[in-house]
Amino acid sequence: MCDTMVALKSATADGLTLFAKNSDREPNEAQALVYFPGAVHPAGSKVQCTYREIPQVRETNAVMLSQPYWIWGAEMGANEHGVVIGNEAVFTRVPYDKGPGLIGMDLLRLALERGDTAEAAMHIIIELLEEFGQSGNYSSTHSLYYHNSFLLADADSAWVLETAGKHWAAEKVRDVRAISNAITIGSEWDLASDQLVDFARKKGWCRRGEEFHFGRNYSDFLYTHFADGRSRQKRSCALLEARKGSLTLKDMMAILRDHGEHAGDSFTPVKGLTGAAVCMHAGFGPIRVSQTTGSWAAALDPERTVHWLTGTSTPCTAVFKPVWIEAGLPDTGPKPAGKYDNKSLWWRHEILHREVLRDYAVRLAAFQAERDLLESRFLEEANFYQNMSTGKKLQFSQACFSDGDHIELEWINRIKDRGLETQMPVYHALAWKGFNRKAGL
Repeated sequence: MCDTMVALKSATADGLTLFAKNSDREPNEAQALVYFPGAVHPAGSKVQCTYREIPQVRETNAVMLSQPYWIWGAEMGANEHGVVIGNEAVFTRVPYDKGPGLIGMDLLRLALERGDTAEAAMHIIIELLEEFGQSGNYSSTHSLYYHNSFLLADADSAWVLETAGKHWAAEKVRDVRAISNAITIGSEWDLASDQLVDFARKKGWCRRGEEFHFGRNYSDFLYTHFADGRSRQKRSCALLEARKGSLTLKDMMAILRDHGEHAGDSFTPVKGLTGAAVCMHAGFGPIRVSQTTGSWAAALDPERTVHWLTGTSTPCTAVFKPVWIEAGLPDTGPKPAGKYDNKSLWWRHEILHREVLRDYAVRLAAFQAERDLLESRFLEEANFYQNMSTGKKLQFSQACFSDGDHIELEWINRIKDRGLETQMPVYHALAWKGFNRKAGL
């Protein structure tokens, strides 16, 4: 499950388009931050995606990705032209093709490698979708199938593209927009596949005399309901609308950390068997199986786009750090996998995250203010590096990642020394005992 949002420059304080996404996946499904330089490929060459091979284009863009460790594609990413994309799982009535094909994350990476604007990247996804479709298992541990929606943005524009099999509709963003795990386009759109409406009418999903509504007519009720995407999308939109005209990067980061309208200082994610928020936490039972495993925010500018990445799970326990795609990524250790590895940034953070969960409200309060101050310093200092060399930018990125790493170790020791003031509910403790066992923790 995921949440992706955008605020165009007309809605922001400094006139820059802002993008943000939380990627929600299984608790041990580590994500890697990876960079691939632009390349020229031999004529007739192929590219091996997660499950299948397709023809390669002559030239590909440099891309930076947040990538589940076992997938060729990515949950979110950016390219050298300032295009950013986030994808969402959507559950539809169109039967899922379970054979080895292109999954949504593959489509996202291919679009970034081949598109130089948000609109061009969207049309690349549409062309690939219509030629190859979308198919394959989305889980490394069990069977999981769905279709995809995408939010694509650059400095000047943004598009929402939502799909059901090979059917699709697209809407150009006007001011602010958010998508989640439900089709959000209804009876109005800017572009659509030729058979979008006719297919639904032939299936009886839209009866004679009724107005066609993409989300209502194509959505699978059960999975869409339990994914709780509509409520999360509504919450994200409300937060964006409340600050429209003055939105900042800090606002986008705060939305990614949001636990819901009624979450106060005493909030804890260990209560209940259902429920979901933009900042997602896994728990006990078949419904709460996902958590935020990576977060990304970006301020898009034609000349000086900067990306803010956690490189870790749950942004409420993490620090956003700056990266410039032209400078490359700092060293975050070896690419993580599904087992604990202390050399990997993602897994080192998991010690902090999972310790906080044992007494969430008390332990988060022990370092939350310090986290915000560190992040504010990074945001302020990043402005001085915008016009510096790529080498200087990379040095600064590396210093921010290093500072974040070191301070998280301090926080781990601090909260352990405090002991526990409350106890996890037994069912929640059992769930995390299982997650930890599978991770080798």
